[in-house]
Amino acid sequence: MKNCGLLAPLPINYDANLPGYVKMKAMMGGHGGDNLPKAQAIKDATMAYFLLKNLKNNSVFIHYNGSYHSDNFEGIYWYLKKANPELNVKTISIVEQQNVKKFTKENKNLADFIIVVDKFMTKTY
Repeated sequence: MKNCGLLAPLPINYDANLPGYVKMKAMMGGHGGDNLPKAQAIKDATMAYFLLKNLKNNSVFIHYNGSYHSDNFEGIYWYLKKANPELNVKTISIVEQQNVKKFTKENKNLADFIIVVDKFMTKTY
C-alpha cells in the first residue's frame, strides 16, 4: 500500500452496498453517479486512517465529525473497525424531531448515544 501523505493508503476498501452510500446515491437522484459515494468513502477512510495513526495506547481520542460520517455505525466507524475490530469506538448523533419527548423508531439504532433536538431549533449552517 502506498500513501501520498494526504489520503489513506491506496487502494481504499469500498463497499457500495453499505446503506449510507446506497442512500447517498439515491438522494442525489443520480447526480455524481457512482463516484459521489466513492468520494465520501475516500473521506471516511482517510479520517479513519489518520485517527488510527494518531491514536495513543491507553488513551481517549475524541473526533468530531458530521453525522453522515458515522451514523448507523458506517463511514469512519466502519473503516476503524475494519482496521482494528477490537477498538472501542462510541458514536454520538444528533437528530431533529417535532416531539422531543417521544423517540422515533427510525432514530433508534443510529448511534451509541443520540441527542434529540427540536425540529424548529435555530440552525447556523
